[in-house]
Amino acid sequence: MRPEIERLLQLGPLPAESEASIEHLRQLEEALHSVAKPVSDEEARALVKLFGPDNCFGLAWSFLHLIESASGWPLVDCLASSDNDWVASLRDRAIRGGVL
Repeated sequence: MRPEIERLLQLGPLPAESEASIEHLRQLEEALHSVAKPVSDEEARALVKLFGPDNCFGLAWSFLHLIESASGWPLVDCLASSDNDWVASLRDRAIRGGVL
């Protein structure tokens, strides 16, 4: 796994917009923009676990697009969780795109 992905994992899941600090958001954005597409399947599996409860000021969409860049996407094992709206969005997009 690349150091850029490791950095995102160290920063933890995306915070709720109501609880996010400017500094944490800055760190997340900087780390996210340092990741070159495509991500590996292993990296996509790790990134799926970082979705938070809301949009996180648009960062969740950036995570979604990064995850979808994985060469083996869609990864069925990543889409099994129905607890998170972002995972559900990934699953729905894969279904509508005809790849799942």
